[in-house]
Amino acid sequence: MATPTKIRPRALVRASGGPRYAVALVVDALGTGLLRPFLLLYGVLVLKLSASATGVAMTAGIVVGLGCMPAVGRWLDRGARSTVVAASMLVRVLGAGLLLAAPAGHVGLFAAAALFLGIGNQAWPAAHAALVATVAHGRERDAALAGGRALRNAGLGAGGLLATACLAGGAGALQALAAVTGLAYLVAAALAWSVRLRAQPSDAVAAHGPAPRLRALLAANVIYVFCLNVPEVALPLVLVTELHASPVWSAAVFVANTVLVVVLQVPVTVLLARFTRRTALVLGGVVLTASYLGFLAATGWGAAAVAAVSVVCTLGEIIYAGSATALVTVLAPPHLLGRALARFQLSTGFGLAVSPAVITALASRGPGVLWGGLAAATLVSTSAVAAEKETA
Repeated sequence: MATPTKIRPRALVRASGGPRYAVALVVDALGTGLLRPFLLLYGVLVLKLSASATGVAMTAGIVVGLGCMPAVGRWLDRGARSTVVAASMLVRVLGAGLLLAAPAGHVGLFAAAALFLGIGNQAWPAAHAALVATVAHGRERDAALAGGRALRNAGLGAGGLLATACLAGGAGALQALAAVTGLAYLVAAALAWSVRLRAQPSDAVAAHGPAPRLRALLAANVIYVFCLNVPEVALPLVLVTELHASPVWSAAVFVANTVLVVVLQVPVTVLLARFTRRTALVLGGVVLTASYLGFLAATGWGAAAVAAVSVVCTLGEIIYAGSATALVTVLAPPHLLGRALARFQLSTGFGLAVSPAVITALASRGPGVLWGGLAAATLVSTSAVAAEKETA
């Protein structure tokens, strides 16, 4: 059992890449929060595309964007750090520009915009984690990764609130949001690039990818990551279609989730530093499994009970997010850190891509199948992580 480290705010900023990089994270997250929740509306209201065509284009953008991850991993392993982060932001500037350039009815340009936005969104987490792993070590690294997630959620939440306030302006307001988003990405890219951080690539070069001990973690992560879509997909389905509750409940759960992540991500991660990262990840899986079973019981008690259990689910998400990436950075061989993080992001992106379809399919068969299925799958994944003998 490790001794927890006290992390001072100034040290946390330094470990996260410095003040300029912290500002870049906030600006980038703010821009993403402005547009990402309303990209579907942009296709439908501004470009006059059908909802189905817009959804297919967005899904294709995410899936094809995942295909860039092996190249991102190799780029990181050659020593690039801030350059890759800046590139992940610049490619989204291009995506926002294509949104503005697309004429009504042009699904091709919208699909291209979704592709570039998807590439940037998929490349950023691995690039950011590699940068933090270069400037911070040990538990300070874990806290810095947690701090970056808290900052990003704060920016996403603020951007989403600003965009919601602008929606009354209709198509014109959405176009303005796309323009501001592109500008935000450009500013963030300039700030990230100005950090000018590189790592020395290792002389030891292996062609076999990350060590086998990462395989169980990567497979389990596909299931763990479902928890990120519970507040956005599963709970609205249950609250609105099963319990016939007001959509306000769904919005309240989403807002509470965001606030809790912003407030608790760093303190919980630092608190759990007394345990190994693998133990913390197992604990996160246990909490998530318990929350899914709690949702199953709460459906008989009403919307307030479901909302209360969502706090437990958010705690499980916080524990998972604070330990999973940190565990990858410790287990991966130094010369393969980039590829390991890229594969981790592939498993995350795949889980996020398939979870809405899986959740809706399970929900159509009733709460027992939905929550029981999620609980069983998460418990199996947790057991796989716990079965690995290494400590980290």
